[in-house]
Amino acid sequence: MQASTGPGPRQEPELSGWALGGVAFAGFMLILIGAFQATIGFAAIFEDDFFVVGRAYAYDIDVTAWGWAHLALGVLLLLIGLALLAGQGWAALVAIVLALLSAIANFLFIPYYPFWAIVVIAVDIWVIWALTRWREVVGAGPEGARSTRSDRSAATPP
Repeated sequence: MQASTGPGPRQEPELSGWALGGVAFAGFMLILIGAFQATIGFAAIFEDDFFVVGRAYAYDIDVTAWGWAHLALGVLLLLIGLALLAGQGWAALVAIVLALLSAIANFLFIPYYPFWAIVVIAVDIWVIWALTRWREVVGAGPEGARSTRSDRSAATPP
């Protein structure tokens, strides 16, 4: 008797509640971080003296330039957060890239606003983690983010 090599029932990985909630969390946090980044951008553009940095900073960039960078990044994060909450699959990959850019930008921004930059980096890391679970949640079928492993296996004929 020959072993069956044909397609059999597919074993779906168990979805973590943290991953399911993390996708929604990621969308809302991208919107919030985007709004905050834009606010910081406006502050840097219109009030150069708000941020102060020591003389020995290796990445000494004009505060107004940082403002424009934060404003642009903030608007993009906000829009991608909305697209992610709307269930757009492409938004997950773009959101991961933007969260990575946000973490790098805030790492370089640490001397200007240390506490804020470190908090944003931490949230960016959690957003990236949550979005790496996106395929498990949305790519599972037409049920989208509301489906669970048990829901999918009950709907699949034996």
